[in-house]
Amino acid sequence: MARRTHFRPRRFRGTGPFERLLMLLVIAAVVGITAGLILPKVSPTVGEITGEYTASGPAADALEQLTIDDQQSGAGYDRDSFGFRETDDDGNGCDVRDDVLARDLTNVIFSASKRCRVESGTLQDPYTGQTIDFVRGAGTSSAVQIDHVVALENAWQSGARDWDRAKRVRFGNDMVNLLAVDGPANQEKGSASAAYWLPTNSEYRCDYVARQIGVKTKYALTVTTAEKRAMLAVLRSCPTQQLPQ
Repeated sequence: MARRTHFRPRRFRGTGPFERLLMLLVIAAVVGITAGLILPKVSPTVGEITGEYTASGPAADALEQLTIDDQQSGAGYDRDSFGFRETDDDGNGCDVRDDVLARDLTNVIFSASKRCRVESGTLQDPYTGQTIDFVRGAGTSSAVQIDHVVALENAWQSGARDWDRAKRVRFGNDMVNLLAVDGPANQEKGSASAAYWLPTNSEYRCDYVARQIGVKTKYALTVTTAEKRAMLAVLRSCPTQQLPQ
């Protein structure tokens, strides 16, 4: 009777000293790389040591001049007190939303009956990097929304609560702080500061953070420690970043 021969797959056994040393070196390298990438993000102390929050350039210099306030309060916040879309500072007779759409969209088509009213156009969305075809309508207008780059509630928490209504309205309609952006991205951002939200389009992050710094500088608003660190971490990769004009 023929005997059955069983073949077992050969397994690599790192039993020799060289193999064990090699495995330990590989494990150490993986752990080291992982720690180097993750620890600066989760530990501010490690981030300071590794230079995660070290940046230079005009935008970073302006950030250093902003006051830090870690005791911010949103008590009493009222979005309506900023009067968004209630002014016409340039005197062209146009709603500020249409002014922003006309500035930020290409291939703009205006209403035949209302010269300022933007009916359609194309947005190269800075937040997502996507191309969005805007068409005004009850079910389509929300695809493109107007974002306050420094959110109104964030402005309230960082100093606007002490302003009079006139200054709040001026802030709420300041074109430097307004961008036409992807609607869902704007909803996702909400009132978050740079500490909690940044555009998914990484190529726009330097411009985004610089615009927030520019607006906060213009209106003498404060930043939190976490917000400042998040901004510095972005600006680290763009040392020539200017503030928006």
